[in-house]
Amino acid sequence: MNRKTLVLPTVAGLLAPVLVACGGSGGAGKDGGAIVIGSTDRFELSKDTPAPFDPAEVYDIAGLTVLRSTFQTLLRLPRSGTTPVPDAAEKCGFADRKNEQFRCTMREGLKFSNGHDLTAKDVKFSIDRVRNINFKNGPASLFDNVDRVETPSDSEVVFHLKTPDATFAQKISTPAGGIVDSEVYDPKKVREGYDIVGSGPYTLKAEEADGRVAKVVFSKNPNYKGGLKLQNNKAEMRFFESSTSMEKALKAGDIDVMNRSMSPEQITRLRASTSKDINIVESPGQEISFLAFNTNDPSVKNKAVRQAMAQVIDRQALTRDDYGRTTTPLYSLVPSGITSHQNSFSNKYGTTPSVDKARSILQAANITTPVPITLTYTTDHYGEATAKEFKGLQDQLNGSKLFDVKIQGVEWSKFRPASINGEYSVYGMGWFPDFPDPDNFIAPFFGEGNFLKSPYRNKKITDKLIPETREERRRDEAATLFQQAQDIVADDVPILPLWPVSYTHL
Repeated sequence: MNRKTLVLPTVAGLLAPVLVACGGSGGAGKDGGAIVIGSTDRFELSKDTPAPFDPAEVYDIAGLTVLRSTFQTLLRLPRSGTTPVPDAAEKCGFADRKNEQFRCTMREGLKFSNGHDLTAKDVKFSIDRVRNINFKNGPASLFDNVDRVETPSDSEVVFHLKTPDATFAQKISTPAGGIVDSEVYDPKKVREGYDIVGSGPYTLKAEEADGRVAKVVFSKNPNYKGGLKLQNNKAEMRFFESSTSMEKALKAGDIDVMNRSMSPEQITRLRASTSKDINIVESPGQEISFLAFNTNDPSVKNKAVRQAMAQVIDRQALTRDDYGRTTTPLYSLVPSGITSHQNSFSNKYGTTPSVDKARSILQAANITTPVPITLTYTTDHYGEATAKEFKGLQDQLNGSKLFDVKIQGVEWSKFRPASINGEYSVYGMGWFPDFPDPDNFIAPFFGEGNFLKSPYRNKKITDKLIPETREERRRDEAATLFQQAQDIVADDVPILPLWPVSYTHL
């Protein structure tokens, strides 16, 4: 196997977070062949996921990776930095001081991959469509604050917002703002299957096997006119049942890059490898892992139970024993590296678990121990270490003698719909932000349209803190308000953050 170092400035930004690829597939990138990326993500059609590649439905990292490569948005986030830059738009910006009217002027000559012209009416159609379909587990909540969209001409789009929102440029930069062809897509329902008609830099062809996508091939879209300079004509993603089979494919030279998700044991072993054929690249991620609570469930409805769990769980032991120090403890919804982060959970509960303090919390609330609780996790979405992680959580909680915890693993295709329907009392989830702003680690979790469909409500967060932060164009000036929100979360514990997710690529 010949070692290859492939510089992929375009594919890296679109099929993020791949940075540098190494491997031995026959030909790659500049040599004319497809760059081949391995992943354990999966796509399959079901009643709950009829359209895995439709911007009105997709709201998970696997699907978003595909959408960023195939659909164009008015603005896009650059590979580095947090300020969106033009893509389908020539320019965008607020037309008033209150952050309530956002205007964009389109590039000339835009076309979809099928040759149809792309105009401002398609932008309006696309945003209105996401809002009207309002898919149950979709991204419509990102546009909850849109009052109406106007198109004064074929090249002008005006968004009128209900209330000020300094983050709106970032929101229309997400795949939820992906522009679809109004002549092809239905305004009232998602486009079922795997076919895509977009104006992004690549077209897509999906190949199925055993009822799910086995690989997708991205080919350069000759009609693309946007802000990206393409340096690769083709890229391919292949999907594996496990990180073990993906590693075998890498070593056999069948793929160039091994991406999501790798086990801690693999990362540790490959870190120590002296092989010149494999190059490991690690970068900090903004994805977070957490426990979510159904605050209407009798077992955890009393916040004293949730507080006691926060007092007992030892994140440091979990990251050491179950994740082999491949990650670090997280003590807030907003991870370090994001403006306004503060360790609200460690400030309230400390970093050293205390059974005595947890017992006092439960006794003060007149709760009989041990408290019966079931923890649910997905077996096939966040990597093979998840089962070990939840066994560790079970051991810690039961070891306190304050809880009687059972655990259960469920496939993602069943897990996600069930969690949305409130069938689990406590369950493990991850969150990959739509854009790198503290707003996107707070707002999506609360209010009527929250992505967890959680029944938890806090009017101070939704009616005061979030609206006030959105009035600040200089995001650092909203820090105090975001920190208040983090403190409220630490006190009520509707969500228990565990650790940030770092990215490793080979």
